[in-house]
Amino acid sequence: MLNFMRELVVILLSFIFLLRIQHCRAMLNPMDFLALQAIRKSLEDMPGSRYFSSWDFTSDPCNFAGVYCEGERVVALNLGDPRAGAPGLSGRIHPSIGKLTALTEFTVVPGRIMGALPATLSQLKNLRFLAVSRNFIFHEIPALGELRKLRTLDLSYNQLSGGIPWSLGKLPQLTNLILCHNRLSGSIPPFVSRSLTRLDLKHNELSGPIGPYSLPPSLNYLSLSWNRFSGRVDRVLPRLNRLHYLDLSLNRFSGPIPGCIFGFPINNLQLERNQFSGPVQPRTSVTIPTVDLSHNMLYGPISPLFATVQNLYLNNNRFTGSVPRVFVDRLLAGSIRLLYLQHNYLTGMPIKPRSSIPMSSSLCLMYNCMVPPVQSPCPISAGRMKTRPTSECSEWKG
Repeated sequence: MLNFMRELVVILLSFIFLLRIQHCRAMLNPMDFLALQAIRKSLEDMPGSRYFSSWDFTSDPCNFAGVYCEGERVVALNLGDPRAGAPGLSGRIHPSIGKLTALTEFTVVPGRIMGALPATLSQLKNLRFLAVSRNFIFHEIPALGELRKLRTLDLSYNQLSGGIPWSLGKLPQLTNLILCHNRLSGSIPPFVSRSLTRLDLKHNELSGPIGPYSLPPSLNYLSLSWNRFSGRVDRVLPRLNRLHYLDLSLNRFSGPIPGCIFGFPINNLQLERNQFSGPVQPRTSVTIPTVDLSHNMLYGPISPLFATVQNLYLNNNRFTGSVPRVFVDRLLAGSIRLLYLQHNYLTGMPIKPRSSIPMSSSLCLMYNCMVPPVQSPCPISAGRMKTRPTSECSEWKG
């Protein structure tokens, strides 16, 4: 009798277990259920992470951490603990991700996920948000041109190589494209999206000129620094009059800097370490807080319209003449916090030797065609020579 009761209990427990599995599968599309299982098998928690502790496939997967459902379909998958500083995941992204065809959002927290992005991502036609940043993803970006609803693509801080697929430029609803800190090469595609507001491609190996109509006027944020771009931008930048942030530093851009950009609603303008040349002529008083035009080949007199800039870097150029009086007035009033004019061909600054520069302000005049009228701390990179050799000053005509 006792054995019979034990067998009955085992049968009942097995029946309940099967019912739970069937109930789970009945709630979720079988294709989604199998896809989640495959994704789980290809990933592991890093030490200290317990993200997958809730992924018990005898229960409803819609209750798993990072899994969000509508009806019987998975519509969002956020892999990993999103809290700042939390350990991420390791492993690879399984190609079965392409089976979750109802997904509108797919993210992976920073971790040690390696390998290539699955080509099956192109099957997620409803995807609007795709972010797999700060991992160790390598190889090329897969073809994602079929994701016509995609608005945000963030693959930053990985090891991606190859070119930017031109199909990305044809995505009609793309709003944010963040591919910085990779190993991407080649030229950038023209972008057709009229809603693209953020384009961040810094720290890659991209090269070539930028076509005058490659970038849409909807851009608010543009960072192309630390690449190998070349050519002129005086036909590109005037169209981008909605920019709040512009960084083209550490490239090989050449030609003049269009004066109109100094009237844009920019908070930070970084054009240093290029090959820009010619005079710089803003059209109105410049209200951009930080302007860095250093390490170029700019020449001519310094415009007094720059005196309203709080942090102004004009060092390592070929500027000539005397520094306008308005700079002295604003510097002594503490309105200018930083004024770097070292390594130019300037011949004077109307400031009295005994003038006291506020502690909150910094002025550097080293290595010009004059003896600095006042002493102020300069960066180490300015060197120790206070004055440029007379031979260089007499030869340079601007």
